[in-house]
Amino acid sequence: MQKFAVKDHEYSLLPEGKWNLVWSDEFDGTELDTAKWDYRLSMMGKRHPAWTDKAVHLDGKSNAVFSIIEENGLPVSSQLQTGYNFMDEPVQKTIFEKDDIQWNIGKLKESKFLHRYGYYECRCRLQQNPDAWWSAFWMQSPVIGSSLDPAESGSEIDIMECFEYGKLHEHNIFTGGYGLDNKKSTTGSHPEIDMSEFHRFGVLWDETGYTFYFDGVEDGRVTDYVSKRPQFILISTEVVGYRHKEHAPVQAAIDSIGKDDFLVDYIRVFDKVD
Repeated sequence: MQKFAVKDHEYSLLPEGKWNLVWSDEFDGTELDTAKWDYRLSMMGKRHPAWTDKAVHLDGKSNAVFSIIEENGLPVSSQLQTGYNFMDEPVQKTIFEKDDIQWNIGKLKESKFLHRYGYYECRCRLQQNPDAWWSAFWMQSPVIGSSLDPAESGSEIDIMECFEYGKLHEHNIFTGGYGLDNKKSTTGSHPEIDMSEFHRFGVLWDETGYTFYFDGVEDGRVTDYVSKRPQFILISTEVVGYRHKEHAPVQAAIDSIGKDDFLVDYIRVFDKVD
């Protein structure tokens, strides 16, 4: 790996070769750049009770700060995304001309940033209490699951997920949507991690597959389900418990309201220069 200097900011660690920075957010200033990001509030056609648009702020020190806050008496957190999954938005009652029939997809939105191939990198300091909430840096296709061909409809690319203190989750590639046609391929070594420090997480996505990196060291490669579809970026958190059978936050999340943060220094996207 090689260092890529970014003026007045922390350097990137990139695979060998020549690279061009094509998109980034350094999270400078005190206001989130809504030309680049939107909040993910819904999933699979329903408003998700774990997510809010009020739990991220910029600290003026080049960090996006994700927190657990209380909303309607419950612990919630935020997810940021540069695009939209066509299945997420809640369905509204519609008719087609004079026919009383329901188009079972919500209102579509124009993505803010989609990109295909390249190197995607995040520098962040993970949350300190994964028993309360988890964090992730990942990518998704706007039309994942709309066909059986991942090249056409895309895949989910999990670059970093942290569910357990001191360890990273494996990297997953999901395709075919999240139902009967779902398929996945997994790689990664579950490396141990110092949760108190900032770390770099990256993926090299090209025509041949996905190669994952942790602090400049390769941590697995997947050659299955290669997307040829431009995809969007997500940097996300979620309170533990809302996806359990009880659909309620765990006590650790309630106890962590206002007491834990997930810090993101930057997100960068690079294209390789031929």
